[in-house]
Amino acid sequence: MVIDMNDASLTTLAQIREFLAGTADVVFTSTADEAARYRFIAGVLRRFDYPGLARSEKGLLRRYLARTTGYSRPQLTRLIRQHRQYGGLSQRYAAPTAGFRRRYSDEDVALLAEVDSLHGTLSGPTTRVLLERALHLYGDERFARLATISVSHLYNLRQLTAYRSVRRHWTKTRPTPVRIGLRKPPRPEGRPGFIRIDSVHQGDQDGCKGLYHLDAVDCVTQWQLLATAERISEAYLLPALQSLLEGFPFQILGFHADNGSSTSITPSPSCSTSSTSN
Repeated sequence: MVIDMNDASLTTLAQIREFLAGTADVVFTSTADEAARYRFIAGVLRRFDYPGLARSEKGLLRRYLARTTGYSRPQLTRLIRQHRQYGGLSQRYAAPTAGFRRRYSDEDVALLAEVDSLHGTLSGPTTRVLLERALHLYGDERFARLATISVSHLYNLRQLTAYRSVRRHWTKTRPTPVRIGLRKPPRPEGRPGFIRIDSVHQGDQDGCKGLYHLDAVDCVTQWQLLATAERISEAYLLPALQSLLEGFPFQILGFHADNGSSTSITPSPSCSTSSTSN
C-alpha cells in the first residue's frame, strides 16, 4: 500500500490504535522523499504532544510512525531525540563540499601502465623498485608520486579502468588434461570391485616365446580368475581382459597392478570404460 503522508483525520490515540489494529497485515510503502517524511514525523509529534504522553502511549505512536514511514526503531529514536532537542527535524547529513583528493592522477596510472608494458607486468615489489629508481637514480620527476606508492595500492591502480584502457595483458589458454585413469593406492573400504592383476610368463623353449598367464584377484572377496594370452600386445590382451571382466559378478571399480611399485589405476568418474595396466 502506498501512502501520501496525509493523516489529518487521525486526531486521537484511540484512532491510532484502531488504525494499527485494522492494518496489521498491510505493508506500507511511502513515495515521499526524505524531507517530506521528516515533516510528517514532526507534525505527528507536535499534534499528539509526544513529550507529555505516557510511556505506553509513546510506544503506540512509535509503532504508528514505524508502520507509515518505514523507518526502523533506532532511526525513529534518533529522529525523536533530534525533535526534542532542536524543536524540528532536518537532514543533518550531506555530501562533503570538498571530497577526498586523489593522490594518484590519471597520468600516474597511465605512467604505471607504460612501465608494466615495458617490463612485462612484474610483481608489485619489483615494480615499486623500478619506480623508485626512475625518480632517484634517473631523475625523472614524472615518478615523484609513484615512487612512494605502497605495493598493495599499486595492485589497486592496476585494477582501474584507466589502467586497463591503456594496458591489456593477454595470456594463452591453458589446456586442461582429461585423465582416463588416476594412479593412487587402492582403498577398497570393504567394497568388492578392486582387482589385483599380475602377469606371469611361462618361459621360452627352443627359441619360442611361452604363454603369459593373467591372474586377477579381488582384494576383498578374493574372487580369483585366470586367463592366458599368447603375447603381451593389445591384440592378445584385450580378449583376455574382456573375459576376465565379464567373469566377476560385481562392478569393477579399480585395478591394482604391480608395475614395479604399489600403485593402482582407478577409473575416472567421467570415464565410461575401465583402464588397465600391464
